[in-house]
Amino acid sequence: MLFSRPKPPHFTFAERLEQLKKAGFSIEAIHGSKFTIGRECCAAVLEELPGRSPRIGRAGWIVGGEIGYLVDAGFQKFWKSPGGKRSPALATQLTALHDFEDDLRAGLGLETWYNDALGTTFDLHQYDRLEDRDTGTPHHPWEK
Repeated sequence: MLFSRPKPPHFTFAERLEQLKKAGFSIEAIHGSKFTIGRECCAAVLEELPGRSPRIGRAGWIVGGEIGYLVDAGFQKFWKSPGGKRSPALATQLTALHDFEDDLRAGLGLETWYNDALGTTFDLHQYDRLEDRDTGTPHHPWEK
C-alpha cells in the first residue's frame, strides 16, 4: 500500500536487555522474570511479560540501598524507600530521574507517552480537591 507504515521490529527480552547494557545501564536479576535496571543513582524494576512489551515499574532514586520513590508532601518532594528512609528530592535528582526514564524507554524500544514526557510523574500523592471523589459523595471544603 502507498501509505502503509513499516511494522516496528519485535525484539526478544534478552535482546532488549542487551541493548540496555550497551546503553550503559547495569542489570541485576531479582528473581524469576524481574530485573533491577540502574544507572548512576537511579533505578527501576523491569518485568518480562510473555508475548508483550516489558513492564517498567516506578523509577526512583537509590536511598540507603533501596529504590526510593517520589512522594509529594505538598511543599516539597521527598524520596521514600520501602524501609522507611526519607530524604528531600533535589532539582538535579529530578532531572536525572527524568533523563533515566527517557533513556530506559528508548533503550527498550518503547513508546514514550505525552504525559510521561512532560516531566517526572508520581502516584503517591492525592490532591486535596480529589479527596473522596470515588465515594460518590464528595466532601466540600465549606462543609464541616
